[in-house]
Amino acid sequence: MLRGLMQDRPLMISGILSHAAEAHEGREIVSRLIDEPIWRYGYAEWAARVARAANMLQSLDIAAGDRVSTLAWNTHRHFELMYAAPGIQAVLHTANPRLHDDQIAFTITHAGSSVLFFDRNLLPLVERLQPRLPAVRRYIMLSDVARLDPGAVAAESYEALIDAQPAGHRWRAFDENSGAILCYTSGTTGDPKGVLYSHRSIVLHAMAAGLSGAMNLSAFEAVMPASSLYHANGWGLPFAAAINGCKMVLPADRLDGASLYELIEAEAVTLSAGVPTIWGAYLQHLQTIGIAEHSLKRVLIGGSPLPVSLRNDLRAHGIAAVQSLGMTETSPMIVAATPTPALLAQGEEQAEHILATRQGRSIYGIQRRVVDDEGREVPRDGKSAGALQVRGPWVVDRYYPDIPATDEAGWFDTGDIATLDELGYLRITDREKDVIKSGGEWISSIDLENAVSGCPGVRVAAVIGVAHPHWQERPLMVVEPHAGAELLPEQIRAYLEARVVRWWLPDAIVVADVPVTATGKADKKALRDIYRDHLANL
Repeated sequence: MLRGLMQDRPLMISGILSHAAEAHEGREIVSRLIDEPIWRYGYAEWAARVARAANMLQSLDIAAGDRVSTLAWNTHRHFELMYAAPGIQAVLHTANPRLHDDQIAFTITHAGSSVLFFDRNLLPLVERLQPRLPAVRRYIMLSDVARLDPGAVAAESYEALIDAQPAGHRWRAFDENSGAILCYTSGTTGDPKGVLYSHRSIVLHAMAAGLSGAMNLSAFEAVMPASSLYHANGWGLPFAAAINGCKMVLPADRLDGASLYELIEAEAVTLSAGVPTIWGAYLQHLQTIGIAEHSLKRVLIGGSPLPVSLRNDLRAHGIAAVQSLGMTETSPMIVAATPTPALLAQGEEQAEHILATRQGRSIYGIQRRVVDDEGREVPRDGKSAGALQVRGPWVVDRYYPDIPATDEAGWFDTGDIATLDELGYLRITDREKDVIKSGGEWISSIDLENAVSGCPGVRVAAVIGVAHPHWQERPLMVVEPHAGAELLPEQIRAYLEARVVRWWLPDAIVVADVPVTATGKADKKALRDIYRDHLANL
């Protein structure tokens, strides 16, 4: 082998920070806070505070490989810790405050964290958890001194601690494969599983996520992650935005339609990212106040498939919705629904249909394939379905601390059932655990949910398979109406009859609230528990 003669410099999260501070020093970072005025500074000032936060962590005897946890929202302080902890070769565990107490305690204990940072309004949660976290020796509230409430956990002030630190930090280089940020799956089946991202995987994902075929980022964008920072690194935006010099706007925990609209307009946000339920609430607010023009131009939607009706409603308000597919185990981006010359050559109508009904095409760095039960790739015809598998430099190899997650060839099974078409566009037809087998034939819960999404008055719908004495399983649909809307099951059925084949029609339609998981998806596990015997009682 003839080795190349180029410099071998590790890919470091601190390298993103240094670049942003130098190349985009005055570009703003704007943050809402829990009970403080809006915070505003540039990337250079942010980098200086990250340096103090790194010094603070070292003063707490946090060393290379040590874990620290956060229970925090989308704020500048959380953003600082996402760079400070990895910068000293420690690992930041971003715990999900929307999980059940048992699961939160499990993840913090499983991570092995000794320090817990938390937002002020989460103090009651932290006080409940403290007796179950014997390894945590310091509790630090993400607050200034004036608003510090030590509570039963004797919390210290984040601002006081970093103010006591010297300015500047010498970011040293180390192995780019060192663990950086630890995220846990939402644990809808069994205990949550830990995914430990490396410096290398985070930097590569951030570089690819900003490409034109993915998020298409530039320094002219004002980006607001409405995806939580504890959820797969806020979909990578805290790193991709910094690389590209985007203005960063952080909404704290205020993700209702009115609060988002107020911040989007005040800060001229052009791009945001979040699950469909967030944008449904945002649209409802726009309709309530009768607004036609606004600054938001694009939203990246993931977490669950984008209903065509929601995409059309966003477009009617001048907002382009870009579907994507990702998961905690993939950092998270796998594909994004962006056009190509080959797609546009098929005509505008066909291109729009593909972009509306597919999760997207591959982005550089990710390989994906769809295989049958024997592990053979199925034809790329847009019809043949199978298990979606992926691999790449930001895909999990082993769950934390050391549990295999892939097959011998490095393929990770996503748990999705999918098709690939001739142009490489991927379509999720169902989750493997959600697909409904009725009399030997498959029914897609996602297609049924998408079909009903355009029915007037429907806010969100979820379809599950329920045991049936003759057909093995039959679909049951739970529909949550918009506030003030009156919906009857027979109205919904009549709407569906014109849109799906007869044998796909749900055996029961229930108008009720749809429970959601900690990441904003319909909680189908909870629905199965509630409606397990529903058809047996009809």
